[in-house]
Amino acid sequence: MEKQKNGVGRRKEAVTRVFLSKGDGKITVNDKDYKQYFPLVYLQNQLELPMKTIGSQEKFDVKILADGGGLKGQAEAAKLGIARALLEVNPEFRPALKAAGLLMRDPRSVERKKFGKKKARRSFQFSKR
Repeated sequence: MEKQKNGVGRRKEAVTRVFLSKGDGKITVNDKDYKQYFPLVYLQNQLELPMKTIGSQEKFDVKILADGGGLKGQAEAAKLGIARALLEVNPEFRPALKAAGLLMRDPRSVERKKFGKKKARRSFQFSKR
């Protein structure tokens, strides 16, 4: 691998750009350590999942630029971005990543609010009298 490999991940309103390069397993998000940026352990695990799936935690350095959305959306977008970047490194990772469900973009997003309603589906309280 002569240069860095890229991957883009999206989830809800979050977009992350992932840059993968040879290294010793350091993960940074917006120039901070990922454990500092994502204080919740289950979000940290989301970032580690693609690397653990192929067993290469200490082979690559990951730099992530996250934008938009909340922490959970950014973490899950980063997970997809890392998986896509790993495919650029070696296409033979595909079966393992696909089996773990890491290559599918989660299409769920917030439903829009409708007129005459309080939220997307919630109506105003009904008063009979």
